[in-house]
Amino acid sequence: TAVINYVTISTLGNAADFGDITEAKQVLTGASNNTRGLSAGGRKSSNYDTDVIDYVTISTLGNAADFGNLTVARQNLAGASSNTRAFFQGGYASPGTHNNTIDYVTISTTGNAADFGDLTVSRYTAAGTSSSTRGIASGGFDPDYSDVIDYITITTTGNSTDFGNLTVARGLTNGSTSNNTRGINAGGYNPTINDIIDYVTIASTGDAVDFGNLEQTTGGGPGGAASPTRGVFSGGY
Repeated sequence: TAVINYVTISTLGNAADFGDITEAKQVLTGASNNTRGLSAGGRKSSNYDTDVIDYVTISTLGNAADFGNLTVARQNLAGASSNTRAFFQGGYASPGTHNNTIDYVTISTTGNAADFGDLTVSRYTAAGTSSSTRGIASGGFDPDYSDVIDYITITTTGNSTDFGNLTVARGLTNGSTSNNTRGINAGGYNPTINDIIDYVTIASTGDAVDFGNLEQTTGGGPGGAASPTRGVFSGGY
């Protein structure tokens, strides 16, 4: 699908139509600052990954516009961002390559992504969270269920560093969200779909801690979004 939905996070209620991305696809990732929302990568059809990056202006409604391209076409990436930079971590390049690439873009501009460094472990369907200073990738498939958490320092370039481990090794941890203090990972698959929520304190290092559970066990790859006070998890498998 090409559909973009939105909610007002401070209220409750159903999603509304925002517009469309530039090409219909699945298993893409997102990142944002206070002004722009970006979507990157994904799968257009069997064994056909895309490198397209789109953007929208969050305060308006309308269709996405082309931003640029990833360094490697891939699906199931982990997104993270500060107010300046967006990062696209790992992923899966058809027909069977687990990727450790970390790309980045400057959100206020348009243009192609540049290489940032590499994850500690090649994997896909990891959870991406971030503060203003750190980007984190948690879990995923490597191709087994992974509990690895690693991090980058957003203002630099270079390879990621080990942070700690999830409470439960799992893939399809795309249902992630964060504020400037905590990174929260919701749902996943190991080997059945689960409702686990765990969190890390982004400024430190260490293992994730139990947060609670999703309201429904739709934990296979839900979408995550947040304000500074509320996290929202949408859809899933």
